[in-house]
Amino acid sequence: MVMQVIPADNIMLTTGDGRYRKKRRGAAAVEFALVAPLFFLLVFGMIEFGRMVMVQQVLTNASREGARTAVLDGTTLTDVQQIVGVYLAASGINGATLTTVPANPATADFGDPVTVTISIPFSAVSWLPTPMYLGAKTLSASSVMRRETSN
Repeated sequence: MVMQVIPADNIMLTTGDGRYRKKRRGAAAVEFALVAPLFFLLVFGMIEFGRMVMVQQVLTNASREGARTAVLDGTTLTDVQQIVGVYLAASGINGATLTTVPANPATADFGDPVTVTISIPFSAVSWLPTPMYLGAKTLSASSVMRRETSN
């Protein structure tokens, strides 16, 4: 039995009705043009929401560290700002607003609550040049602890 070798460029694939597949060459480009915008919206949305969750967790941890410092004896507002600033800077977050209640944690009496609140606009921490979904949102975290020592 003799086998005949047919060159690959001579093979024509046909559909059931006899049309050649070569006529569908532009279909992939059209399908990509239809699906690509939705795909990129999903990808950018995942990036934006992922970054939001990450920054929110960093703010929560920074406020907890600030509150932990604020309830100690002899702590001033500057000490709290420094601790929080170092924590946020290590995560690449700059420009956050810090608020404490009372304004000077050293004035709180034993057992009084001390609240540390940190907030920042999402547009200041987004990885995208222009946030698409969360641009106007402000991320905020608060921690409350009771003063441990008395004045």
